[in-house]
Parts: sequence; structure tokens; C-alpha cells
Amino acid sequence: MLSKKLNKLITLCKDLRAWLALFAGLSLTFAYAPFNLWPLVFIAIALACYCTDVKSTKQVAKYGFIFSFGWFAAGISWVHVSIAQFGGLPLPASILLMAFLCGYLALYPTLAFICAHKFSQTPWQRVFLLISGFAIFEFLRGKLLTGFPWLSFGYTLTDSPFSVLAPIIGEMGLTLLCVMLGACLYLLITARQYVLSIGATTAMALLFLINHFIQSPTYNNKVISTLLVQGNIQQSLRWEPEQFWPTMSKYRDMTRRHWQDVDLVVWPEAAIPEIEDIAYPFLEGLDKAAAFNNTAVITGIPDYQFNSKTVYNSLIVLGKQQAHDTEGHYQYLHRNRYQKHQLLPIGEFVPFEDLLRPIAPLFNLAMSSFNRGERVQTNLVANGLHILPAICYEIAFSELVRDNFTGESDLLFTVSNDAWFGDSHGPHQHMQIARMRALELQRPLIRVTNNGITGVFDPISKQQTVLSQFTADTLKVDVKLLQGTTLFSQYGQKPMWWTIAGLILCVLISRTKEKVSKSLEKNFL
Repeated sequence: MLSKKLNKLITLCKDLRAWLALFAGLSLTFAYAPFNLWPLVFIAIALACYCTDVKSTKQVAKYGFIFSFGWFAAGISWVHVSIAQFGGLPLPASILLMAFLCGYLALYPTLAFICAHKFSQTPWQRVFLLISGFAIFEFLRGKLLTGFPWLSFGYTLTDSPFSVLAPIIGEMGLTLLCVMLGACLYLLITARQYVLSIGATTAMALLFLINHFIQSPTYNNKVISTLLVQGNIQQSLRWEPEQFWPTMSKYRDMTRRHWQDVDLVVWPEAAIPEIEDIAYPFLEGLDKAAAFNNTAVITGIPDYQFNSKTVYNSLIVLGKQQAHDTEGHYQYLHRNRYQKHQLLPIGEFVPFEDLLRPIAPLFNLAMSSFNRGERVQTNLVANGLHILPAICYEIAFSELVRDNFTGESDLLFTVSNDAWFGDSHGPHQHMQIARMRALELQRPLIRVTNNGITGVFDPISKQQTVLSQFTADTLKVDVKLLQGTTLFSQYGQKPMWWTIAGLILCVLISRTKEKVSKSLEKNFL
């Protein structure tokens, strides 16, 4: 028995294709922020196509899973930082939990590789089905069990020349572009598939041509001055009741020094840790101070509504709402607020909580019982500006953000608290995702966090201004506003799904013709 197990282990170690698949998956991490070696995504996908170009479906599943597991294991390794520091689990248990999460996420791309292998007969069919499979299963990854669309291929192209296509096809379109180019690169090198390569180049050139001729959003000659406040409150102190007043006072004092000549002040997620109803005296004073200084403040705050016993992760506006206001209008439960819709599993709500909460502190964190806000809400209005909000990892849900976009939206505004993830690459990936949303909608991005990355991004000039991480500081930036809409903001992913339907239809017609031809040939003989 021991000898058989040893032989299996030796065989596995000699499986060079498996090691190559793992290497390709692990290397993908360097294509994302903060490394930004974006050409690696095409090479990694090409290597994955090589590893899964085998006869057995079982082997395809094996190598596809190894590639995908490596992709997520390295790419979201920052999740383990929060589990290890705040989860209260022993190291073996936390590693096992991470392995389970990465294994679950790896199933989706693995299924895409399996479908491409099982239902294709020719190289072009395989490419078409691989693109279609990634579209379908990446969509499901972002939907099932509340969804986790993090680390999609398209984000690697945020700082590449391909980013100009984001306003047309969005991040999901860029993901499929990565799959197409990676698969064609593999077939060009190994099978001299020049026709496929020419077809892929033509499709890409057509997209760039469309981008060149369509009317894109432009600056509208209006500039606003914004103040971003980063408090750098330790995560271990954020929800300690005795720290509520020092935290609130810190944000107020950091802001007070910069009231003059600022159109908009922004504080991060739950910058005010006290629940809104109880913090009313503080909010009323801040509302009057902001209005007196001719500005507005947007801050994150938890809102527990005693009557309904519901609690929301909220953003509220204080000070001037309309540009012509001379005083604040804040009242508890006023309509100029945003309630987070896409809640973070475990962090903001616990599925099967009666079962899981007693197991470990990981499942019983402070503020982990939020209720869900409406999917579509009106934009915040602050000092006459219409502001499209997103809280924390909501910014990773492209269609959610787009559904809340209107032609009047002036700014894309997102808040977060990435102190959970320490000095890892998680916050850098989070900022990269937010910048992709700005590219899709062509609106300036303002992102403010507890300890970084806090900054402003201009989607036309691609200029980014950020504060240093892990510092308590403020950032005053002039932001140029834009006008106009993008194809993506108007149509979202609908053109992509029509394209996918066309690819699948082409494969079905081709396979049907092959079957009819074989049947006729057999009958004739």
C-alpha cells in the first residue's frame, strides 16, 4: 500500500504539465496591481491552453483546476491576512479555509476548459467555446453564493493600451479579449493557426477603430476642489465603544484645518463608528460647520433603525446639498443617503449564522449583521454634484455600479476599509478594480479609505494622485468633471452576450454540418 502511494507521488512529481499549469496560475498574480506586468496574462492563458490540450476530459479537468487554483491561491492570498489576524482560527484551520475558498473559485474556469475540450472538434471551435465558457462561468462566479468577481483577467489591462476599449466592452469584454489572444497565441505557436490569429487581430483592430470614431466623454470645463481624509484608525480599535469619540474627533479635526475653498470633503467607510441615531448631535454640528464653510461632507456610518431593528452600512451627505444652499439640511433618515446593497459574506452578514457564529470569532465579527439596501438607488447630491456611490467591494460588481449610473452622475465615489488586509497586494487590486469602473463609465474616481489606498483617478488623462498607505493624512485635489456617456454605460454587457450567442451558434452549425456530412457519407458507402 505504501509502495503504491509512493509511486503515485513520484508520478505526480514527474508530471511536468501539472507543474507548468501551477506555474502559469501563480504567475498571473504579477499581471495585476501592484506589479502590473500585464503581458503575463496572455502568456499564462497560452500556457493553460497548452496544459489542457490533452485527450482525456479528466486530464483537462485536472490541469485546468491546477492552473485555476494557482491563479486564486496567489492572487487572493491577502484574504488570509484578515483570517489569520482577526479570524481567531488556528493556522491549519485558516489554511484549510483558504484552500477551500480557492478550490471553489477554481471550479468556474475549470468548467470553461472542460466545455471547450468536450464540445469542440477543431481549433477554432475550441477557441470560440473557451471564450464563451469563460463568459458564462465568470458571470456565474460573480452571481452564485452572492458572487466573488475578483481577479478577473480584464483588470490586468487597466494600465495597458487595451484600457481604451473599456468604455466600449467593459472589463468583462477585456477578459474575453485576454482569453482570445492567449488561446490564439498558443495555437499560432504550436499549430501555425494563422487564420485564427488573423481573425483575432482583425476583431481587435475593429474594436480600436470603433473607439476612434465614436464620440467619447469630454471635460466640461468645470473643476471642483476635493478633500480626502484618511484617518488610519487601527482595525483592532475601530469598533471599541471607548474609541468612537476619539475617532470621530480625529476626522473632524483633520478636516477643520482645510474647510476653506473646498467643494467636497469625503470620509471613508464607517469613518463615524457610532450608529447614526446616537451620533445625531455630532452630525448636526458637522452639518452646520460644512454649510457655514460653503461645502459638503460625505461620510460612511452604520445606521441601526430601532423601530425596524434593521442595520445598514450607509453613506450620508452633510452640509450643502444643492449649490445654492446657504445652510445644511441634515435630518436623521433623510433621503440623501446610500445603503450598501452587495454585502460581504462573513464580514457583513453570516450565512447559516446560527450554525457558524459559535464556531470561531471569524464568524462573529463586529458589525457582521447588516441588512441589504436596494439594488438601484438615487445618486447622492452634495454641493450640487451628483455622486455615484459604491461601498467597499461593491465596486467589483460592474453591472451593479452601471445600474446606478445616470447621465447626471458627475463623480464615481467609493469608500472602503482595507485595514483588514495589512500590507498586502489586496488594497492595490481593490484600487485597480475601482479605476476600471472609472474607465468603463468615464467619470472621475474619488476613493477614500481608512488606511489606503486613498486617491483620485482621471479616466481620460489616466493621472492618479494618491496618499501614502498607513498614514493619517489629507489629500486636496482639483478634479476635472466630464460630460457624455459611453457605449458601456448605455448598453452594459448586452453586446458581449450577443457576441457569445453568435460564437456558440457558429459552433453548433459547424458541428451539425459535420454530423450530417458523416451520416450521408456512411449511408452512401
